[in-house]
Amino acid sequence: MNMLVDGEWRTDAYESTNEEGEFERQETSFRDWVRDAPGAKFTPEEGRYHLYVSLACPWAHRTLVTRALKGLDHAISVDVVDPYRQNDGWEFSPEKEDCTSDTIHGSDYLREVYTAADPEFTGRVTVPVLWDRKRETIVNNESEEIMRMFDLAFDDIATNDVDLYPEGYRDDIDRIIDEIYEPINNGVYRAGFADTQEAYERAVGELFDALDHWDEMLADRRYLAGDRLTEADIAMFTTLIRFDAVYHTHFKCNVRQIADYDDLWSYLRELYQLPGVAETVNLEQIKTHYYRSHTDLNPKQIVPAGPDIDFTVDHDRDRLPGGPPAALDR
Repeated sequence: MNMLVDGEWRTDAYESTNEEGEFERQETSFRDWVRDAPGAKFTPEEGRYHLYVSLACPWAHRTLVTRALKGLDHAISVDVVDPYRQNDGWEFSPEKEDCTSDTIHGSDYLREVYTAADPEFTGRVTVPVLWDRKRETIVNNESEEIMRMFDLAFDDIATNDVDLYPEGYRDDIDRIIDEIYEPINNGVYRAGFADTQEAYERAVGELFDALDHWDEMLADRRYLAGDRLTEADIAMFTTLIRFDAVYHTHFKCNVRQIADYDDLWSYLRELYQLPGVAETVNLEQIKTHYYRSHTDLNPKQIVPAGPDIDFTVDHDRDRLPGGPPAALDR
């Protein structure tokens, strides 16, 4: 798989599966934090930070959903890479619909943003990336941590009174995010990129065991952590929204669709219908990325015409205790 090694682009740098044929995700590299605290290196300021994303990537999508729900569109600018990732990595293609140029550096490829932060950088070039205009460097490229920063550090700048990491729920939120990561968020990739039948079946089994569990839990629970919308729901949402269009077929996760689950399906529709969330979902770019970029899985690069999914159908989640924050209740 492609990555930077000492600042140079390599196309043969590391294997993404281990000796058992199991997909292994590499750790992210930039792990600084924006903090609303005296003496902090990175402090929250309107217009200081810039977000690089792919609309296709579920990890980057988490940060866009958090930005939308908090009302940070005015404070944190965004550039969007081409969904079709080739051997040169994520590329800026402003001529394509819903893609942009690199408005900070004028780069052709996202890897140039990484080397602008660290000319000797070694590691994968991933999205999302949070860039600091003032210090001219990458703050962080770990989606879960960027979500948390947007939620907490930027709270005074946000225009929506939305708390996605509320006191009294935090232990449960952290536990649930950890619980869904390996079998669900990463599980679809473990299934799709498995190199052996055994690794694939193990991943798919754990994936659907977890989906079955959360479908059962959501029968009498409004959200993953109870009656409050939290970061855990965003982490689940960006996998579920891609599932029937991509993971079910492309990654061979075809035991069931999300639409086959009564409660996961209604839960997904409620999250999609929250103000600002639908605008972060681009199924055309999602399908283009997966079906065209993964030529080892889809060598003809043919993008399926379907499925035709209507996320706007009324949900029945109002029958359960709790609901969205008042700022999002419409």
